[in-house]
Amino acid sequence: MLQDPFKRKINYLRLSVTDRCDFRCQYCMSEDIEFMPKNQMLTIEEMNRLANIFINLGVEKIRLTGGEPLVRRGVNELIDKLSHNKKLKELTLTTNGSQLDQKLDVLKQSKIKRINVSLDSLCSENFKKITRIGNLNEVLANLEVAKEYFQIKLNTVLMKNINDHEIIDLVSYAVEQNFNISFIEQMPLGEIGYDRSTSFINSNEAKKIIEKKYILEENNKRTGGPAVYWKIKGSNSFVGFISPHSHNFCDSCNRVRVSADGYLHLCLGHDEKVNLIEPLRAHDSDDAVAKLIVDSLSGKPKSHEFNLENKTNVIRFMSHTGG
Repeated sequence: MLQDPFKRKINYLRLSVTDRCDFRCQYCMSEDIEFMPKNQMLTIEEMNRLANIFINLGVEKIRLTGGEPLVRRGVNELIDKLSHNKKLKELTLTTNGSQLDQKLDVLKQSKIKRINVSLDSLCSENFKKITRIGNLNEVLANLEVAKEYFQIKLNTVLMKNINDHEIIDLVSYAVEQNFNISFIEQMPLGEIGYDRSTSFINSNEAKKIIEKKYILEENNKRTGGPAVYWKIKGSNSFVGFISPHSHNFCDSCNRVRVSADGYLHLCLGHDEKVNLIEPLRAHDSDDAVAKLIVDSLSGKPKSHEFNLENKTNVIRFMSHTGG
């Protein structure tokens, strides 16, 4: 089993299959971002091999992320291969929802039962402003179809004076659709062209806004990630808060990340990384890569070091490792 120096069991891998995306969300990447060359990225076969190494080391859950994972050529094959791995207990997906209609048949036949969909606004004009490219009506139409087959959780990044006036509307939409929803405090990853401290709003403020309309009940819901959930009384929905600033969740961290270029990231809030792609390509046997992963866990930090002034050692964009 994988375990870090602080005796935290690592059983969750977030695998970024691409840094590319068909949106350009302002909190996630700069407008003129340069994507990594395709020849530097893991192939689909290498991603599956690496995923199997982690599974054999005790990883029970894999989340496919990006960028936008569904724009990656060959992702259908990866989803199929992981879905047939009997040792893997859970396979999930984070997406912006734009490609769900095109991948619906593949996803329906897969092991994926839960999908996280990024949705930062229900106003078409505001949605376009935040995503720079996205079409809200397409995403909502895709959600309408996908909800028949998957448990949907919405992810909303909190931004003061940008979408905080929509918090109640987003919760109401989730309740009406029988979705769950999580509100996420902004994380200072990469230089995006503005000072995130000017748009920061914490989870406590968001919760107070929600409680003006809804009663939130304590419960024991956990999904293996960092969100703390509250049951929305009178509904089937839960609202979660992911609070890297106001309620540090590092004590229960159970995850590591692998980026599309084959680097192991032990913590989202640190830039240190371990090259897995070179030993993966250099050795036919998985043993050397497995040993490197196990040994690397000794360097997993106790906590991230985010702050509101963007004074962070993390220079990569959110799209590089998938959050």
